[in-house]
Amino acid sequence: MKNPKPLIVISVILVVILASMIYGYSQYKIYQDEYQGMETTAGEDVVIVVPEGATTKQIAQILKDNGLIQFPSAFVKRVKESEYRGLLQPGEFTLNTGMNTWEMIEILGYVAPAKTVVATVTFPEGFSIEQMAARVEAEGIFTADEFLAAVEEDTYTYDFLESIPEGTTIKYRLQGFLFPATYDIYDDTTAHDLVDMMLQKFDQVYSEEMRAQATTMGYSAFELVNRASIVEREAKLDEERPIIAGVINNRLDQGMMLQMCPTVLYPVTDGMYDKGEVTYDDLEVVSAYNTYKNTGLPVGPICSPGETSLRAVLYPQEHTYLYYHVENEETGSHIFTETYEEHVITQ
Repeated sequence: MKNPKPLIVISVILVVILASMIYGYSQYKIYQDEYQGMETTAGEDVVIVVPEGATTKQIAQILKDNGLIQFPSAFVKRVKESEYRGLLQPGEFTLNTGMNTWEMIEILGYVAPAKTVVATVTFPEGFSIEQMAARVEAEGIFTADEFLAAVEEDTYTYDFLESIPEGTTIKYRLQGFLFPATYDIYDDTTAHDLVDMMLQKFDQVYSEEMRAQATTMGYSAFELVNRASIVEREAKLDEERPIIAGVINNRLDQGMMLQMCPTVLYPVTDGMYDKGEVTYDDLEVVSAYNTYKNTGLPVGPICSPGETSLRAVLYPQEHTYLYYHVENEETGSHIFTETYEEHVITQ
């Protein structure tokens, strides 16, 4: 007769495995129900207190400790994937042990009602603050004076603004940092709000990777924007922006004046760029922006550059060009040369 013990052991193991599977499935089902927030039953009221500054994870633990949920991780996941992410509120709440997860989230959270967009405004790359002020007034959003007053407020606290030097003759402190893009205007949007949205957008575009590269290049945010603003006004073709950034580097490295026309047009046109060509008289304008009269970079940015121009400065093309001029007025392409003689011959 065979020994029955191995069969008994196997049977016990199978029973344990089956029981584990049943329990595991039941727990999984409870987790899923709690995550989806669909199960509602009769229960008892429970008063909880959510302290100021509590994280979603901490709130989930409070709910578990009060017998309201079983799986804090399911609650956290549900909140993170909803419109209530980051919007659970502090305070005293009465919940019920029979509530589903979603009902609890709706009580604990607050989502502001959707705002109505009353207008949109687009600022192209290369626009100056002066042009932006004229545009918001032309589109009936704010007066130019209201926009400029908001620009001159000293209440914006973004870290990149700390790079702006004090005691200079910069016309507008925020010039170059109001990022060119399309912005929604709501019925309660103020000029200050719009300026803040534009600074927020710059902060988003000016990524950690770009900040690290700026540090590698030895540029503050202010110098990066200053250089990129020239590239923005000089280049029409994206592929030429890194080349022009390289020309700026080469001229500065050799101690040459930059002699770039947009730095003259900015003071001559009072930032409006409503003049196409620079005359010899224009070159004599007395301004800290005029790179025909002053060595080095202009005193500050001359417009708001886009991301492509910012990246062109951070990743310039290395070459030996010192000069360039327009080759095709329609496309905006340039001819780049190494010497002044070549520059003259190719014109």
